[in-house]
Amino acid sequence: MKIQSRVILTVASLAICLPNGVSAEELREAKVTQVIQDVKLLPSGSAPQPAQVNADVRQGTAVQTGVQSRSELTFKDQTITRLGEKTIFSVGEGARTIDLGSGQFLLYVPKKAGGAKIKMGPVTAAITGTTVLGNYDPSGVTTFVVLEGGACISLDRVGQSVYVGPGQQLTYDPITGRLEDPVDVDLNQVMTSPLVKDFRQLPSAGLIEANMRVRHAGAVGVADTGELEAAVRAAGASSIGTATDEQFMRALNSLFVRTGDVCAYVGVAVRARPDLAARIAVAAVGVHRIGRGYGKDFKDYKGKEISCDEANCIVQAAMAAAPFTATEIVDAVIAAAPFLRDCISAPCGRNAFVQPRIITTINPANFVPPVVSPEQPSTSSNE
Repeated sequence: MKIQSRVILTVASLAICLPNGVSAEELREAKVTQVIQDVKLLPSGSAPQPAQVNADVRQGTAVQTGVQSRSELTFKDQTITRLGEKTIFSVGEGARTIDLGSGQFLLYVPKKAGGAKIKMGPVTAAITGTTVLGNYDPSGVTTFVVLEGGACISLDRVGQSVYVGPGQQLTYDPITGRLEDPVDVDLNQVMTSPLVKDFRQLPSAGLIEANMRVRHAGAVGVADTGELEAAVRAAGASSIGTATDEQFMRALNSLFVRTGDVCAYVGVAVRARPDLAARIAVAAVGVHRIGRGYGKDFKDYKGKEISCDEANCIVQAAMAAAPFTATEIVDAVIAAAPFLRDCISAPCGRNAFVQPRIITTINPANFVPPVVSPEQPSTSSNE
């Protein structure tokens, strides 16, 4: 059987952080929860058969979608995988990994349900508790959009890793051979994807809508009204560009104290001053301490100061605005508030593009010594 422009996905047992009550065996099988047009089950050694809702998909069985066809599978831990047209999906051995030859997928991983790795050619995405869309074109161009949560996208062969936050898209172009900087996307437009609108509402729909509101507030409610610029002038600077570090932070802290939506201001502030990204995130976390009646020291924390969700919102907003300083942001927040260590983890082990090292072998037979003119003094030791 020849299948053009196909996608092969392999999902198996999870090797990290399984929640209580979810075994590796449970993660080795799924049920078909939606079928759109031409979807077939391909049992090993048996003839293809039309896929039916509630059909089991275990190791040795593949799912194939035809032209303009889609399917959804749901695992026992409520992880959801949606497959675009001309896709082949199979449950296999090893760590939970999705390998795409070409095509589009959507993956929703519940919070605390573990994680997944998505391989798209030379690009690998590691996600935990996240909703993502991915597309791998036959030309090799890869796009990856985070709807909520975050992901670490890596180009392993050159040692480059980039954090992609909610509402951002990252592209890999094989011509340049590197991951481009993440860019903001219109989530309202992204949500018109057939892998979203042609299926039941995602369990993470509320989180995605919250991201839309935060990004809208950051782009319109803060930037357009010039509140940050006005606060900087009140702090003694003529503009954001001319403000000293201390003037900028003093202005931002005044906004943090007055606003009820710190995350929106974090994103705007980090985009304005990416060199202060770590300080901005720490200051935003500290607003909760001061605003809730605690002392100036994080040691006064007694479990009511800031929730993991609030802290993650702040950290993700900062990392999304300055993805290449993601590790520094996380390290700074944990150093300032060690009690958040269990809430927040560094999304990427490294965030720099390492130029590939080219090693050439010198063949003595091909080595031509420089020409020495007759007038040039001899360098012989017998002079």
